[in-house]
Amino acid sequence: MIASKGDKIYTAIIGVFLTVIALLTLYPFWYVLIASLSSGKAVAEGSVYLYPIQTTFGAYKELIFKPEIWSGYANSIFITVVGTVISMTLTICGAYPLSKTYFKGGKTINFLVVFTMWFQAGMIPTYLNFIELGLRNTWGVIIGLALNTFNVILMINFFRGVPKALEEAATIDGATDLQVLTKIFLPLSKPALATISLFYGVSRWNGYFWSMILIRDENKYPLNVWLKSWIVENNMVNEVGSKMTATYSAETFIYATIIIAVVPMMILYPFVQKYFVQGVMVGAVKE
Repeated sequence: MIASKGDKIYTAIIGVFLTVIALLTLYPFWYVLIASLSSGKAVAEGSVYLYPIQTTFGAYKELIFKPEIWSGYANSIFITVVGTVISMTLTICGAYPLSKTYFKGGKTINFLVVFTMWFQAGMIPTYLNFIELGLRNTWGVIIGLALNTFNVILMINFFRGVPKALEEAATIDGATDLQVLTKIFLPLSKPALATISLFYGVSRWNGYFWSMILIRDENKYPLNVWLKSWIVENNMVNEVGSKMTATYSAETFIYATIIIAVVPMMILYPFVQKYFVQGVMVGAVKE
């Protein structure tokens, strides 16, 4: 089919519009990168726009010699990996039985699960509940935030899309529910598993609020808690005078930390991208 002149003009306009939107979306990240590579004086003067000014790696050199960075990195990796595994295990175990129409009481439990999406206790009652249950420090963050209702619903919808004939054939052959789950449902659910794992992983990696509240031992702080404390410290420094050397400032140091913090997710994303495109459509079509 040959596109008409109007179609070509429309496609060109849409292409330009989306390109502009993409550039506007990427610019904040680009600015953080070039600011982290610029001198503290150039950033303070507002001279950095499109490329580094007085390029220096001073902020990164200062960063790698901070022990908090390495302990924070290790703690973030532990919370992300272990937390995602636990979250996915609970999500699968909850979604699989709830996806069965013959599961007695399933509708009531589904209602209660969905209910928690819209009605929550609030921050203070939740915090008090965590404390009463002894959910503190790293394991408190991992277990206390282990399940996301929205992800459970996504997983339920995907499991319901698996052909029932496969389950019936496996059952006739003598397969148990566990075998049906591990041999049929999970292999066929790779797009959903990859997508939901990415959701959990990003949430774990970027999370700092509950980690900041529940973790009291500085040796167990994840990277984002340290980043938050340095931002607060930088604001206090700016009130009494700029903390700056010839190669970096407190501001460029924070920018460098942000770049270091987002690198793992940028490395991970290409490996799950092929599943992500399919997985984001989970639950989008109702048959």
